[in-house]
Amino acid sequence: MVKKSNQNKRNVRRKQINVSIQFSGDEIEVGKLILDNRLVHFKYNDEFLVLGMNLSPIKLQFDNSIQIADSDPFHGIFGVFDDSLPDGWGMLLLNRALEKQGLSLNDINILDQLAYIGDSGKGALIYNPAINNEENFSDKIDIDRLKTVMDEVYKGTSTEVIEELMHLGGSSGGARPKANVGYNPKTNELIHGYNILPEGFEHWIIKFPSSEDPIDIANIEYAYYKMALAANIEMSECKLLESASGQQIFGTKRFDRIGNNRIHMHSMAGLTNDNFRRSSIDYGHIIDTAYRLEQSATARRKVLRLAAFNIYSHNRDDHSKNFSWLMNDSGIWSLAPAYDLTYSSTSIDEHSTRVAGVGANPGRVNILTLAEEFSISKPSEIIEEVQESLSHWPVIAKECGVSSDSINRIQKKFEQLRD
Repeated sequence: MVKKSNQNKRNVRRKQINVSIQFSGDEIEVGKLILDNRLVHFKYNDEFLVLGMNLSPIKLQFDNSIQIADSDPFHGIFGVFDDSLPDGWGMLLLNRALEKQGLSLNDINILDQLAYIGDSGKGALIYNPAINNEENFSDKIDIDRLKTVMDEVYKGTSTEVIEELMHLGGSSGGARPKANVGYNPKTNELIHGYNILPEGFEHWIIKFPSSEDPIDIANIEYAYYKMALAANIEMSECKLLESASGQQIFGTKRFDRIGNNRIHMHSMAGLTNDNFRRSSIDYGHIIDTAYRLEQSATARRKVLRLAAFNIYSHNRDDHSKNFSWLMNDSGIWSLAPAYDLTYSSTSIDEHSTRVAGVGANPGRVNILTLAEEFSISKPSEIIEEVQESLSHWPVIAKECGVSSDSINRIQKKFEQLRD
């Protein structure tokens, strides 16, 4: 059973919290966040500065100065810490969980939210003192039950399982409901996603469809995973998991965990202070960031390949939170495996991230422009490899259980986009 220590509700409000990072050993104190007059201040600890690992090298100064966060775009917090917070489904859970602690929505501040995340967030950052609850949850996960209670919470008809859902997936990003779980690939067993999993279990994320998604959304995303691999795009292992009732769920192995060890994770949005909902980001900015962090021509080439895949596969929800970097315990950065690759549209019918300045229907000429600007060799080869992988969509999609209607609809779009 999972048991969280109890803390008096009167102590929920936070004006100051400590930030630590944990890779494979003990927690390392990073610095302090202080809320003063609605402004968040941060200061690195002198001892951490000696390690030479700037957690956010583009927007956060790596010195012992007191830094004050801008009010936008992250509601007064620095991007690196905003990456610990959820959005969409997770933020709904987080605020409802804090309401159960006795706070009104008007009272909740951003340090309260980070304190509730505690040590359960993405990446390797930890916030103390954490807000904990004394709750007991069943170890094993029933996918059908989990989907039912998620729907009830989303509709506002239930609040009884908020803490359990927060434990499972309250820190996950994205709008679709997700759960952080322990998955045993040999037995297909799912358990709660403890920080330390028992032998045989791996850290995975399972994703559930929203009310607006097609019924075969998991199958579509799994087919995209197969095509991305064929296009030589690095992704973490993905699977279709099936519930007792036959419901299929998309699952992916977490890349911010190696065994029970953690890796620091930082999104493009957080790194560059970009509001991903009203983004000004271009793939050129991502290519430039990749080179600044990694000093590698290979990194630039990886981003261009991902841009081509998103263009030709009609993945228009390619916003700046859907690109991330990982930093290991030696301070070395690398582009994270691609994630959230699937058929998607946006309200403005354009890509969330522009391609050489073009958001509506970018194509080969825009990819080649980026390649020339950033001295990326053989861009036409990348385009051909991506288009070759997408040409197998009908076969791959059928093997992955995508419906005939979805196969035909997406195939028509692929044919329109090919140039």
